Amino acid sequence: MTSVNTGLNPYANYGSAYARAAATAQPSLANALNSNESASSSSPDAATNLTLSDAARAKLASSGSDKDIATVITDLRAKLAAQYVAAKAIGPLDNNGKLTIDLSTLDRRSLYAMATNNGGTFTADEQTVAKAELGNRFNAALAPATGTAKLTGDFSGIYTAALDYLDAAGSEEKASASWSAQREAMLKGIQATEQTPTKAPSGIANDPVAAYLAQPDTTTPVQDIATVAKSVRAALDAQAKAAQEAGKGELVYDSRRKTGQLADFSAVDNRSLSAISLNQDGLFSKEESFAAKQVLDSRNRTSILEALQASQKSGDPSQFSLGILNTYSAMSDEERTASNWTPSFRDNAVASYKSTNHILSLLKSG
Repeated sequence: MTSVNTGLNPYANYGSAYARAAATAQPSLANALNSNESASSSSPDAATNLTLSDAARAKLASSGSDKDIATVITDLRAKLAAQYVAAKAIGPLDNNGKLTIDLSTLDRRSLYAMATNNGGTFTADEQTVAKAELGNRFNAALAPATGTAKLTGDFSGIYTAALDYLDAAGSEEKASASWSAQREAMLKGIQATEQTPTKAPSGIANDPVAAYLAQPDTTTPVQDIATVAKSVRAALDAQAKAAQEAGKGELVYDSRRKTGQLADFSAVDNRSLSAISLNQDGLFSKEESFAAKQVLDSRNRTSILEALQASQKSGDPSQFSLGILNTYSAMSDEERTASNWTPSFRDNAVASYKSTNHILSLLKSG
């Protein structure tokens, strides 16, 4: 007979509402996180809880799916032309082979049109850089689940992440033979990892995950945090200048302020928020750092709630720990420090995931 020590709480070191609620039923955890969210935004000493606005969410989610492809291409050509003018360039690559444009501003549907030369207006260099950017986005989509697989020894999450990425494609991409072939490969990969989660599948035709895992295990270079801090400092200064020029007064970080322009962090990524929160070079005020920390905490709470909801929807309690580990794996070192997501936090999530899976396997075999 197998005994389970229910007194052990694998999330005991998670801190704040997460740890207090982890020992109760899952709906209580959701309530605790939502209560934490409300408290942080209504506290007399709290800065504005600046999460993504509805408009920003819509913009980020949009891939031009409401436009016909001809309009998408026309808009894309205009964006590229503007970037070339700004960069004083005639193409996407300079003489040294370095990018002259910012591909991160282009949605996936536009990139796919560019990569496949839809409409016949894109140069060979434009097609090449678009293909490379699409590859980078695929790799980025798989990176968190891959980091989690290294911690848990379970490869199934990588195939699920790849399937989610494929399913988010635009209509033109979904109509291609390569998309259909890759999606079929992902379904076979998921089936294989359900049977043997600790082994990466092999021999599946058109499997982009296998190709991804076969790549050298190299770390993608990132900007040092000091450079990130300077960049986001300039962005906040630009907001402040725009507020002054519009006659709205100073840039403020508290929604209770009756005057001034409320700062907008909706387009600020989490590593930049971490740079503001940590304030290692003293570039930010206490008010700015506190506000950035509030936004970062809010986004982390959202990711935990999403993991909880995925667990409830699937009926698999291990998905909660898995979702937390995916978030942890996607973080930079600075994000983990600013969020206090420590190695102990990670290890507790790994232990919870493994113990839950072990218990489930005992139940299935009983």
